[in-house]
Amino acid sequence: MSLRAFRTLVAIARYRTFARAGEAIGLTQSAVSLQIKTLESEYNVQLFDRSRRQPVLTEAGNILLAQAEQVLALVDRIPDALSDEKKLAGRLRIGAIQTALSGPLPDALLALRAAHPGLRVHVSAGMSAELANRVAAGELDAAITTRPVRPHPAELTWTTLYEDRFWLLAPPDHAERDAVTLLDALPFIRFDAQAWAGRMIAAELRRIGVRVREEMVLDSAETIARMVARGLGAAIVALPDSTLARLPPVTRLPFGQPQMGRAVVLLEHQSRPAERFARALAAEVTASSMRISH
Repeated sequence: MSLRAFRTLVAIARYRTFARAGEAIGLTQSAVSLQIKTLESEYNVQLFDRSRRQPVLTEAGNILLAQAEQVLALVDRIPDALSDEKKLAGRLRIGAIQTALSGPLPDALLALRAAHPGLRVHVSAGMSAELANRVAAGELDAAITTRPVRPHPAELTWTTLYEDRFWLLAPPDHAERDAVTLLDALPFIRFDAQAWAGRMIAAELRRIGVRVREEMVLDSAETIARMVARGLGAAIVALPDSTLARLPPVTRLPFGQPQMGRAVVLLEHQSRPAERFARALAAEVTASSMRISH
């Protein structure tokens, strides 16, 4: 049994081509093919339907894939199991939305590194829906995202970390106007409607019967705030308290009655939770967000 071959099989299932799988795990395409042939020879089965243009797993291939994922999950937890009971060691792959990266996550990572010097954390940025799919596919151990909005991968589980609040932003010279008047009078800079926060904003606008004149669609709340500060329109965004102090000069009004909020959560896969890793990260992020808000 070769762990390298198991990792190769899992990579092909995730990336859908031998070439992309090889790039992800540092093998040439010919080496990827050799790893698969080794598995097929060892277990005397055909893992892929070779009549298809793209790699499609056979029934035997799907069975072996499920077993390989379980074996690799156990192997990847060995460093944690052998480490000091109070210390974490090994690798943790996490994703995070931009507001977490610019909010409590940096301080949380610094505290985590100081407490657990044997822990290696790899961080990548993305939108909530994208990160959720990567956790579901096993590409990330955990992710800090908005609480999932349906539809979302059914195999996810999550722990609430803190809450962002929704704000209506307008240029600084519009401080005396109410939210509905501002949205009616100014061009609207929309937060990406495909993002979970964007869906929440769109649903609330429909609920209160406000029609906006959309002129931009952006996927960064802080970029949107800069556009608003330059007088280019009004916007609705969700922001952590830590970001509010760094906003450029804008008019800021609570959005929603009562003000809308979104839970920021730590996502994990139900069948392969990061367990102690995730608990430690969640504790540090929660502590960091509380320090910032106070």
